[in-house]
Parts: sequence; C-alpha cells; structure tokens
Amino acid sequence: MKILVTGATGKLGAKVVETLLKSVPASQLAVSVRNPEKAEGLQAQGVEVRHGDFDRPETLDSAFAGIDRLLIISTDGDNETRIRQHSNAVAAAQRAGVGFIAYTSATNASESSLFLAVVHRVTEEAIIQTGIPYSFLRNNWYLENEIGTLQGVMAGAPWVTSAGNGKAGWAAQQDYAEAGAAVLAGYGHENTIYELSGKLMTQEELVSVIETVLGKEVPVQQVDDAKYAEIMLGAGVPDFVIPILVGIQQGIREGALEIESNDLEKLLGRPLTPISEALTQIVNEISQSI
Repeated sequence: MKILVTGATGKLGAKVVETLLKSVPASQLAVSVRNPEKAEGLQAQGVEVRHGDFDRPETLDSAFAGIDRLLIISTDGDNETRIRQHSNAVAAAQRAGVGFIAYTSATNASESSLFLAVVHRVTEEAIIQTGIPYSFLRNNWYLENEIGTLQGVMAGAPWVTSAGNGKAGWAAQQDYAEAGAAVLAGYGHENTIYELSGKLMTQEELVSVIETVLGKEVPVQQVDDAKYAEIMLGAGVPDFVIPILVGIQQGIREGALEIESNDLEKLLGRPLTPISEALTQIVNEISQSI
C-alpha cells in the first residue's frame, strides 16, 4: 500500500505526515509538494518526495502514479483559484487510478452558507463524480486560526469580533491532523463524511478560556462588520484579506459552523485535546517568537 499526502510542507500536512510516520513505514509514504527542497527533512526519514503542483496538472500525473490512498489538502487562495487547483488534483487522481481519496473539506460543505464552502462543495462533487471511494474530512475551525488575534490580545488589545453569539467548533490542528491520518491509514472509511469539530463555543466562551490561560482579563469588543473591517485594516491586515475575514465573521454569526458532532473524538479514539491545553501551547509558542 502506498499513501500520498499533498501539501505536506504546510502546517496541517506536516502534522499529518508526522502522525502517519508513527504507525506506517516510511517506505509506504509519499508526499506531493510544489517545492521538493522544502521536504528534504522528510526525504531523510525515508519518505518519497514527489514534485506536484496543482497549477501544473502534468506534474500531478507522475506525483499520483501508483498511489493507493491519497489525501488532498485544500489549498489557499481565492475561490476561483482553489476550485481550479482542486479540480486539477481530482482529475489527476482519476487518471492515475488512485484507489481512495480523503479530502480536507469544510463544515456542512454541501449545505453551508459560508462563502468559503463553495470551494469545498464543488470539490466534493468532483470527487464523487470520479467514482473513487472517498472520505470528506469536514474540518470545523482550527484554534491556530486565532493566532493573529491572540498576538494582539497578548500585546494588550481587546478581542475584536463581529461574530456575535455565533459558535465555532475550535480544536487543535494536531487533533484534525491525527484524525486525517487515522482515515488515511485505516480501513472502513470508504464513502464517508466526517463532521470534525471541537465543542461549539461562542467568542466570549473562548475568550473566557484565554483569560484563564493568560491570567488576565481580556475585554471582548463586539462590533459590526464595517467596524471590524476598519479595525483589521488599522491593524495592518492586507486589503485583499479583509473581505475574507469579514465573511468568516459573518458566517460564524449566522451559525455556519454550528454543526454538533463527535466524529473527531471517534476517529481519534480519545478525548480531544482540551482547549486550555492547546491554547497554552500556542501562547508559549507566541511568547518564544517575540
């Protein structure tokens, strides 16, 4: 059996590969990356490093050749770019005769109103159309997504949000990575959809945990979308990123991430990493980088 992970030098991909190496021989693992030189550390461990660029479909034919089980990690960028890249990857997987595709999707992708969900809805449909057995890993929200806001809070800024009382299922990226690795290396996951999520919490509930971790009070500043955009712009966030951040806040406010599920715990076979523990680790990492 040969397993391949795309985007293996990214934050999630690196964690997935690291997890797989604990239970799968390195000789059975391959990675597909745009810049193979960035994966020299994996190569040194015996992992096969292949060049694969989602914008150059011809590279994907050789990257996916002979692969039994494939994890497609969703790319970054605007919706149009991501849909094109994902479509290239799915088509290449079909041409290569891949036996199983796992894909990192988004919460309730087939029904969600979140603007980011369009990419995942189109990609899920494309995978289904291939007829290849699949598993959709619908990741809710990474706790690491809040690192920028946490950095501001640690420097004395309030927690700014326009998400109102909307809830998100924050969990440590490591937990999502381990769940993905379990599906990729395990059996019985054909044609499954997993809603992977931590316990649903409001912004205030999350900040309450942050206050305990930091040992200080953190004011929550609830604003409207226009004010949120203005504050983000003032904080130095690039112009093109602002609509994305506002759209995320709006989606959370409207309940786009409020899907109750214990699929993440089931795949892990253990309780989730406590939010306080994961936050403590992130805070320590931020402190060390200052």
